[in-house]
Amino acid sequence: MKVILVNGSPHKKGNTNKALEEFQKFLNDEDIDSEIFWIGARVKSGCMGCYKCMEKGQCIIDDDKVNEFAELSKDCDAFVFGTPVHYASMAGNIVSFMDRFFYSTSLSGRASYFLHKPAASLITARRAGTTATFDQMNKYFAMNQMPIISSRYWNMVHTDGMDPERIYEDEEGIQILRILAKNMAYQLKCMEAGKEKGILPPEDEEVSFTNFIR
Repeated sequence: MKVILVNGSPHKKGNTNKALEEFQKFLNDEDIDSEIFWIGARVKSGCMGCYKCMEKGQCIIDDDKVNEFAELSKDCDAFVFGTPVHYASMAGNIVSFMDRFFYSTSLSGRASYFLHKPAASLITARRAGTTATFDQMNKYFAMNQMPIISSRYWNMVHTDGMDPERIYEDEEGIQILRILAKNMAYQLKCMEAGKEKGILPPEDEEVSFTNFIR
């Protein structure tokens, strides 16, 4: 079993990456493989709603990261998306990244890359805005039939905003990461045991699109 940990910070080795590395250690303790995927500092654009992904089979915006991640995601079993807090919300680059990943992958007929796979958000911040960001990120998972993994508190860890090593001073935050990793591992092991007993995810239904314009 393998989990992809997404570093949604514009800083490759910043606070969010440090939190993901710590989470990764706890996953390893549960015999779960993982890798960290950095989305980069320069995601070119958010989703344009052009629907070209339906024709091309992938997002047509050429920054490599979204399509590269889509290919990785088809063989993983779960996701953790990490982000710093910018103005009480997700970092702009990971908003653009997640919009395009979920939209283009779904419209191009590759929803199985994420459908029914457990997901968790991981928020890093100096002070406030964490719960708003936590809510914002979880909406992606809830909309895409992905079991949302939680900890004993909101999935967040605090830092001073400058020195990644200071996450270790947030003892409760580190405990939150550890419990989150255990809960993710438990969910994956239960799903694996279910498959061995012939218990499979429900078949996806064709979406019934409606609007409220009369």
